[in-house]
Amino acid sequence: MITFKVLAALLTYPEQDMLDALPELEQALDADRLLGRESRRALGQLFGELRRGDLMALQENYVGLFDRVRSLSLHLFEHVHGESRDRGQAMVDLRALYAAHGCELATDELPDFLPAFLEFLSYRPLAEARPLLADAARIIENIGARLKKRASSYSAVFAALLDLSGEGDITASVIADEDIRREDDLALLDKAWQEEPVTFGPGAAPAAPAVAPVRIHRRGSQ
Repeated sequence: MITFKVLAALLTYPEQDMLDALPELEQALDADRLLGRESRRALGQLFGELRRGDLMALQENYVGLFDRVRSLSLHLFEHVHGESRDRGQAMVDLRALYAAHGCELATDELPDFLPAFLEFLSYRPLAEARPLLADAARIIENIGARLKKRASSYSAVFAALLDLSGEGDITASVIADEDIRREDDLALLDKAWQEEPVTFGPGAAPAAPAVAPVRIHRRGSQ
């Protein structure tokens, strides 16, 4: 399912080869027809921003969101386990799931990195991929809500993932404005990264296009 690969590519660090492949990625989404009209329209805004944006500015924006703000981390288990030993066991289990289906990480990326997880799902039948994606739906929803509160077009990717999982829509109103201001306060960043795992809840901080490096591949393939 190419849609999962396209969404994975959109969530990777912007590089020129990915930007050059944007027309191909859009065509792939249209051909796959897995997403609803509203999800596809919102993704069109993100495609437009990526097409028009300066590469360095796009990269700075990506880092400012997904690398700097802990509650926007693309490492799924960080939101559940933080840096505890439970996260290590969860990643061992996830890597074993990949291996059980003949897939392995093609880079030194951690298995809970969301683009890697999406690439794995792209190899599975939709009936199997949906419940696996639904297991991460609450994390995906809360990241999407925080991005939507920031008026970031990246929120469209998370809305599309919820669409695919069948778990509803993103509601940014559950995230307090004060949470966003605190997360964007540079003076609090170091302290935030030393705290316990992020928790979520209302009002709480609770044939594929050739783009960015493939993070998952089937054993025996290049």
